Amino acid sequence: MTRASLNKQPHEVASMFDDVAERYDLTNDVLSLGQDRRWRKEVAKAVDARPAQKILDLAAGTATSSLPFARTGAYVVPCDFSVGMLQVGKKKHAWLPLTAGDATKLPFKDDTFDAVTISFGLRNVQDIDTALREMYRVTRPGGRVVICEFSTPTWAPFRTVYTEYLMRALPPVARAVSSNPDAYVYLAESIRAWPDQPALAQRLRKAGWSKVAWRNLTGGVVALHRGFKES
Repeated sequence: MTRASLNKQPHEVASMFDDVAERYDLTNDVLSLGQDRRWRKEVAKAVDARPAQKILDLAAGTATSSLPFARTGAYVVPCDFSVGMLQVGKKKHAWLPLTAGDATKLPFKDDTFDAVTISFGLRNVQDIDTALREMYRVTRPGGRVVICEFSTPTWAPFRTVYTEYLMRALPPVARAVSSNPDAYVYLAESIRAWPDQPALAQRLRKAGWSKVAWRNLTGGVVALHRGFKES
């Protein structure tokens, strides 16, 4: 398996991420021109983790995204369904409770976490609506969800340039830095097929989340969506 198809069979997606695990963080840094670091800082602000809070970091990969939450004194659980990613993460961050889990069938009890977050991972889930309901289930009343995902640039001329970059420039760059460049062709296609900001907000509301709002980063290349579980 070198890449998944857009029907996102879980075993295909997991296998694809297993293949790219060793150089995944480096590749993301190069392909995003360093912007992924800024995006993750904005996620940390939005999650607003506090000491002793329980944070579930879904699609955590190698657990790089979990570190800002841990530094606040929160108890963070990095969760991913790619065993290859988790193995790389365990080598780097052995003290974190990395957990294998599928976003559509989370291995946690109801009302467990103060916040659930997922960055650049919801797009790879086969059943998005089931995943959003599962996030809602494991979040305690009064808790929050923060989703960081590639989205639709708001300025039409830039949107055209961005689409050209995804489909033409990204694959050659991936060939230079990734162990599995074909995986990044899938990623480019999945970004292009992803719903825009209002559409994702509506799906959050449908899953039960309230006070749903979003904020664009880098002109809408990425959007941060947030919602709350009513007390």
